[in-house]
Amino acid sequence: MLRIAVPNKGSLSEIAADMLLEAGYTGRRDPRALSAADPRNDVEFFYLRPRDIATYVGSGALDVGITGRDLLIDSGSPAREIASLNFGDSTFRFAAAPGRFSTLEDLAGIRVATSYPGLVGAFLQSHGVTAVLVRLDGAVESAVKLGVADVVADVVSTGSTLRAQGLEIFGPVILDSTAVLITAGVDENGAATTPAERDLSGIATLHRRLQGVLVARRYVLMDYDLPAELIDAASLITPGLESPTVSPLRDPAWVAVRVMIERTEINHVMDELYTLGARAILVSSIHAARI
Repeated sequence: MLRIAVPNKGSLSEIAADMLLEAGYTGRRDPRALSAADPRNDVEFFYLRPRDIATYVGSGALDVGITGRDLLIDSGSPAREIASLNFGDSTFRFAAAPGRFSTLEDLAGIRVATSYPGLVGAFLQSHGVTAVLVRLDGAVESAVKLGVADVVADVVSTGSTLRAQGLEIFGPVILDSTAVLITAGVDENGAATTPAERDLSGIATLHRRLQGVLVARRYVLMDYDLPAELIDAASLITPGLESPTVSPLRDPAWVAVRVMIERTEINHVMDELYTLGARAILVSSIHAARI
């Protein structure tokens, strides 16, 4: 039975649960449950703190999990990323009093407050900078004003929270994070912690299903009728993943076309096709996919 770690709370929890449901898995019914079995899919879910998931998976105690890329790197776990799941996006930046720092080199020997010392420390080390890391569990933005640190390194959205504390962003992006699917890698001794062979097919199935959910969310099916002589021009507008499906109609001068397009382009593409001469343009949602 495949053992899957799922965030039990926080910004990743609800979306991860929704993705697994769309992928055909049955999760917990009681929000307080710590685990839930799904016999039909031969999996068991374990609901854990997002920050702990990489540790459990990296040790081989669990086969696979969903967590943030930032949490994976910060944990120092030997777990490895399988795929991006395209939700829970966040960006990590440095911030300090206006004009005090401008480059990474300025941080040598400086106190840097963060809730992600593993992530920030690895980033600084990769750039040859040694700073004094001050670990805080929250309210990192207040660290400079309260004299605990000279710089903060934290998640930035619009930057308004930092500005409210009299701070400005500087230096390069530390990390663009997102939710990821992870599995075991190797431990500190280089020994494999890969799940047993019987679980590998389950991991592959989970990966394939989640990728299918991402495709279904990103794309729609578009059907339209078109004069046959215009198919080459229409294919430039809607090339599809490989190529459009073109079917004959009773009127030999017309053809029916089916193609996948990105959801964000629906109305733009419909306008172009209509101008070209297409008619009966219809759009349908994709509920599941395997590409």
